[in-house]
Formats: sequence, C-alpha cells, structure tokens
Amino acid sequence: MSDAQSVPYAVCDTQFEAVTWGLSEIIYFKRAKGALAETMAARAADQISRFYAWLERHLGEETWFSGRDFGWTDLCVVPYVHSAAGFGFLPSPQSALTGWLERCRSRPSIAAAFKAANDAAGVMTAVADVVEAGGFKRQYRDHRLEWMIRSGGLDVVRDGIVRDNIRFNTEPD
Repeated sequence: MSDAQSVPYAVCDTQFEAVTWGLSEIIYFKRAKGALAETMAARAADQISRFYAWLERHLGEETWFSGRDFGWTDLCVVPYVHSAAGFGFLPSPQSALTGWLERCRSRPSIAAAFKAANDAAGVMTAVADVVEAGGFKRQYRDHRLEWMIRSGGLDVVRDGIVRDNIRFNTEPD
C-alpha cells in the first residue's frame, strides 16, 4: 500500500470510525437523549460532511481509492461511509464518492457483508437494555473517547463510568 493509499485507511479506521461509533452510542445504545443527542448528532453530521469532502479529494478522478482496481484502501474506507449513510448521512448524490460507494456495494462480497450488518441493525436497540443492565460493556478506545468528549458527551462518559457499563483498553497480560 502506498503512503497516499494508507492515509484514508488510517484516518477512517480511527477518526471516521469514532464518529460512526458515536452515532451508534446515541442511536442504538441510547447514551444521549433529547437536546444532548441532537447536539451530538449535529456535530457528527458536520464531521461526516468534512470527511466526505476530504475523501472526495483523495478519490479524485480515480475509480477506486486503491487506484485502477478495488483494493485494501477501498475495503478499509467503505464500512464507514456505508455506516454513516445508514445513519442518514449520505454523500451528495452526484458526487464521485456516491459513485464509488455504489460500485463498492455492487461487489458481491461487500453486498453480502452489508446485508448481514443491516439485518443485525434491527436488533441493535435491544442491546441497549443489555448494556444498561451491565451485561455488556462498550469499549471506549482512545479515539472514541476523544470523539465523545469533543462532541459534548462528557456526561455520557461519566455516566458510563458510574454505571460501570463502559470499558477502556486493557493492558496486555
């Protein structure tokens, strides 16, 4: 992978992932409600639009982020763009990014993975009750924690610590 190709991968795997993960905390896990949820979702929308503009610049006139052929960088970017779109944050209809996403979604392996993810999304709201009951702790990795705090969710983090239903990275044994 060239340096130019690794940049979108690295940014999407940390910074963009944190935004879509944060949206799942709000929407599926009900960590924020009311005005706080609206504020955080608005911040996510702004951040996603900036990621889309940035990805457009990286895609340029190419068919794929990886160059002439679908490759690792495309595979690393597509889950986050698809996820954001699933939360209602779609790239501009006429954009190169939308064309790229459609090409990705037409690939049988990507289509199958997204179908499985979409099928599972229907039960995600039930998981909030499991988390609330302490049956599962959501992991707040560094970039996720940063997003949550930067986007107004400090009380969400504090509440998760008090309720003991979030966790942080553990050190290796």
